Order: sequence, then C-alpha cells, then structure tokens
Amino acid sequence: MASKDRILRLKEETRVNILDAALDIVKEEGWQALSMRKIADKIEYTAPIIYEYFANKEAILLELTRQGYLKLGKELQAAKDAHDTPAAQLEAMWLTYWNFAFANRELYQGMFGITTSCACKMVNELPEAELPWDIITEPIGKLMQIEDMDSEIICTKYYTFWSIVHGLVSINLLDRGDSDAINRQVLRDAITGIILSITPVTV
Repeated sequence: MASKDRILRLKEETRVNILDAALDIVKEEGWQALSMRKIADKIEYTAPIIYEYFANKEAILLELTRQGYLKLGKELQAAKDAHDTPAAQLEAMWLTYWNFAFANRELYQGMFGITTSCACKMVNELPEAELPWDIITEPIGKLMQIEDMDSEIICTKYYTFWSIVHGLVSINLLDRGDSDAINRQVLRDAITGIILSITPVTV
C-alpha cells in the first residue's frame, strides 16, 4: 500500500511539475511559444513522458484554465463573504475580478482566449467555468429582488457587468489602456453605475 501511495504521489508531482513548467514558459515567452518539447526540456523529462499526462498542449491549456477558474472562484467567494449587502458584495467581487486578472495575467489570457487559440467550446463545458456566474448572480438577484435565479434579467445584468469589466481588463492586458489610477476610476464608475441602475427605487 505504501508503495502504491508513493507511486500516486510521484505521478501527481510530475503532473504539477508539467503544469508549473508550462505556466513558467508562458510567463517568459507568451502562449504562442508553448510547446510540449519546451515543457519537456524545462523539467528535463522526455517528451513521451509529457504525453503520458497530457495529450497535447491544448489539454495543458484546458487544465490551467480549470485551475484558473477554481482560484478566481475562491477569491470571488472570499470577497462576497466579507460584505453583508448585495451592492457591497457586487462592488467587492468585480474589483476582485479585476485584481485577479492582473495578478494572474497569463492565466487570465488563457482562460479567455486573449492572445491564445482558445478551445472555447471545451472551456465553456468546464464546470469550474460556471463559478463566477454561480457566485455573482445571487447578489444580483437579491439586489433586484428577483427570486428566479434563471431569470433572463439576471443573466443580462451579469453579462452587462462582465462585458464592461472584461473589456477593460482585455484592453489593459494588451497594453492599450491608460494609467492604473484612471483605469481603476473608470472601473469603479462603471460598477457603481450598473449597481445604481439595478437598485430598486424606494418610495
């Protein structure tokens, strides 16, 4: 049993090493430079060993994407749990989303196909890709006083938020934005404006 556990542990360590090496290459040279051969060279494995764990580099991208969504989901949930009101939760979560994108620049690019050849259908089928939606739509529904979480209105408002935030992130990931201070102000203005627009008016 101890020997079997050791083999499983070594296999998992090898898998992690492959993913870590892939992300290191991307950080150093960009997604376009990633190849199975480069990964093998970096960790001093033979290419066939890499293929035992991942069929191709798209499979590695998919796994890194899955891990990226898990990490983003964890950070969004923490931001949500730190606040009591739906409006405060939404502001905190979208700011957290922004911070995640720039703290994990290469990972975010892979998750959303920015500068990569995204296998979008496979990414969309990842259960983890639903985490931002699952976490963020609840306070949208609460703020708008809508109980049906499958409501088209909630869906529309989620994508209104996401389109603005992701669009601003994408512009800046491509180094086409303004200063960080200006971008953060634009981000806050946009988030606050949407929150105000979906907050029921009390008489």
